[in-house]
Amino acid sequence: MKKFGFSPKRSSSSFIAHYPSPSRFTLPTPTKSLSDSVMVQTLEVAEPVILKWDSTTSSYANVTSLFYDNRTEALEFIKLVTKLHKAMRALVAENSNSELLIKAQHLMQIAMKRLEKEFYQILSLNRAQLDPESVSTRSSRTSPRSSLSDFADESDDEVRVANKLITEVEDAAEGVMSDLKSIANCMISIGYGSECVKVYKVIRKSIVDEGVYKLGVEKLKPVHVRKMDFEVLDLKITNWLNAIKIAVKTLFNGERVLCDQVFASSDLIRESCYAEITKEGASLLFGFPEVVANNSKKASGRIFRTLDMYTAIADLWPDIVSLFSFESTSFVVNQALNALVKLGELVRLDLTEFEMLLNKESLKTIVTDAGVHKVTIDTMNYLSLLGDYSVLGDILLDGSQSKKFVMPETFFDGSSSSENSLWLIWLMFILVCKLEGKANNYKDVSHAYLFLANNLQHVISKVRSSNLRYILGNDWIGKREAEVKKFAGTYERVAWGHVIDVVPKSVTVMTLEEARDCFKKINTVFDETHRKQLGVIIPDRKLRDEIKLSVARKLLSAYREFYDVHIVEMGKYDGVVKYAPEDMGNALSDLFFGSRSLSSSLSVSRITSVFSESRHRKALI
Repeated sequence: MKKFGFSPKRSSSSFIAHYPSPSRFTLPTPTKSLSDSVMVQTLEVAEPVILKWDSTTSSYANVTSLFYDNRTEALEFIKLVTKLHKAMRALVAENSNSELLIKAQHLMQIAMKRLEKEFYQILSLNRAQLDPESVSTRSSRTSPRSSLSDFADESDDEVRVANKLITEVEDAAEGVMSDLKSIANCMISIGYGSECVKVYKVIRKSIVDEGVYKLGVEKLKPVHVRKMDFEVLDLKITNWLNAIKIAVKTLFNGERVLCDQVFASSDLIRESCYAEITKEGASLLFGFPEVVANNSKKASGRIFRTLDMYTAIADLWPDIVSLFSFESTSFVVNQALNALVKLGELVRLDLTEFEMLLNKESLKTIVTDAGVHKVTIDTMNYLSLLGDYSVLGDILLDGSQSKKFVMPETFFDGSSSSENSLWLIWLMFILVCKLEGKANNYKDVSHAYLFLANNLQHVISKVRSSNLRYILGNDWIGKREAEVKKFAGTYERVAWGHVIDVVPKSVTVMTLEEARDCFKKINTVFDETHRKQLGVIIPDRKLRDEIKLSVARKLLSAYREFYDVHIVEMGKYDGVVKYAPEDMGNALSDLFFGSRSLSSSLSVSRITSVFSESRHRKALI
């Protein structure tokens, strides 16, 4: 506050009593100094303008706004007040006891009271123009003007209309901020900054606090979070995730822009205002994830919500650091950083607990249809979702100790060395080891190999359809696909090899009895094998079709040749020829759907096409 040897805000009571009104003041007659002359001239010009807007003596001034009534006059008002202040400073330096100062000081009090009222009215009546979203578009912190790229698909007329509307909104906000800045500069320079700042803080803080409340951010007590079901907490986290980007990008950013522009003349004041206005809202916003991280119950989906919150803060980190760059707002940055630390600790804890649960998975729990085990489905769902979070690598890298991963080179050759990759591959390796252990509990060896083929195929499918494909790479996927083919081939050989072997590979001279016995043996072996394999399932359509076609090519081609040669003479024996080639093909097409009554995705025509291929080759011979 400027000092003149007397209070610039109010003169002594005796002087005020002696000069109750500036209009009754009589200019001194003695010889005037240069400063006296300047003051007299300034008073003559400033007095009528200032008194016009004295709401205590003018009903017009009491119901009218200076800046709304005549903005040109408002700017002239500020110019005259500034000029009056300059004259007062000059006179104080020359003659601090001059009676002219009393009149000037009284006029200055009236002017400051008027500007304080105008400042309040502009802030109160222009909430729409000073909306953080409108203000932030005018900031050099973002861009000088709003972009019209969102209207690229609209017609030229629509773009022009949109451009005009955006310009009007932004110009309105610019005009209001300019008026506020003019008033603030004037009041601060004269020593009345505290009155201006008080009004600003009260009004803008209520707007920010209301904005945070409308975004649905709640202040959670640790004891309540500990008792809260995760489904309920999940809804609150969802609200917070929706709120944080708007709060940082729009609410706090817009408020920082407004503070920076209105109080551009004083770094100290704009810091004080911004800190006071945003501290409660920011503390509420960035305190939320820490309370959740420290007190939430264990839940299967907790790690993903934790990662969502971590990602939200990490993505906005440059904005947070920039917006709260003042020393007095550094606690907000520290609070956000502490939230990241706590969230990271919770992610590592949940990941470690998942590893423990996977290690505890019993080897005795198998699926009777040799299909995809629930542990495979759950684990791959878990890992594929984790693969979507790029922040996971940073979180794991921040762990106090690096985990040692010991895996065979056939599964992992060490080419992918990021902490994120190592953890995900390690968990996948544990899963594969568990699957191999479960396979050993199948009584039918063929079912064990089909179980491994099915589950590893599911692993590959989840990797291919998620970001895991980038983490693991094509080479890793290719090696696992080769393993699936190997398992499928072993299943085919173990389950169907003896059926294929019992069918004569070439039409040779055979007695009637030998042909009859051969048909009976084929019937018996095929029936037995078909019955055993009818209960198993291959969920992956491509793998299912490949196995069916492979068995059909090896079995049906040879069987048709044998059938065509001996079917006529077998007419003497009722029931000996149980299967025509088409019937055997139909039986194969019904396989690998388990106990479910589903039609084959591999049509009978696909299976029987093997017959036509065989006939075509035979005709060429």
